[in-house]
Amino acid sequence: MGRDGAGAGIVVITGESPLVEEYARACIAAGFTVEARFTPDGGEMLPPGVRRAARIRRRASVALELTNTSREAKRKNLRALDRALPPGVPLLSASAATTVAEQAAWITRAERLVGIAALPTLLGGALAEIAPGPGAARGAVDAAGEFFRALGKEIAIVQDSPGMVLPRILCMLVNEAHFALGERVAQGGDIDAAMKLGTHYPHGPLEWGAAITPAHVRAVLDGLRRSYGEERYRTAPLLARGGGNSVVQL
Repeated sequence: MGRDGAGAGIVVITGESPLVEEYARACIAAGFTVEARFTPDGGEMLPPGVRRAARIRRRASVALELTNTSREAKRKNLRALDRALPPGVPLLSASAATTVAEQAAWITRAERLVGIAALPTLLGGALAEIAPGPGAARGAVDAAGEFFRALGKEIAIVQDSPGMVLPRILCMLVNEAHFALGERVAQGGDIDAAMKLGTHYPHGPLEWGAAITPAHVRAVLDGLRRSYGEERYRTAPLLARGGGNSVVQL
């Protein structure tokens, strides 16, 4: 991964809260220089040392696009990054709600595009999922792995599919918990307790869904339903209205 004159790799991050802030914190902790741009606003919790960039830095080592909830904003960001960055700079894009193949059609240099399972809270885990785009260059895939290893993560290379692996399963679980809550099967605290104590999940599904944010959960479910057209991906009415809990920090 390229280095600037100060000896630290430059990471350009575009996207939405809270993903930009989470990745910025992890990159700063790993010794990267970080420049962030938001869609459309955000950054109240950016860590010290992160520069808000009005323009895209051409000397970046790697670029991240972290938008899940707006396909139009994501398309605009990817095109801007693809135009501004030299061909050799890998472009890692959140692909929990939109497949890499679809995103590849939006840009000119699709060989640099690698999908990542970026969803709020998931960066706290030990594993990073990456999905090479169609025609992705081996160098781009290797650079994605190198980047996440620098953040202290193990790597899993997965197929390009809606939701990838963990985002898909987790958001389906959150959705089902909202169906149960809306149908008054149990109170929210009891649903969370049942899953934490009964299955040893680290968080209850309602608690976890609030931390991910309902908007990101809905985006993953909408992507699954758009791709497969199946009723099982229908968003629970309570989740569609904003979820059963307030946003929380895990």
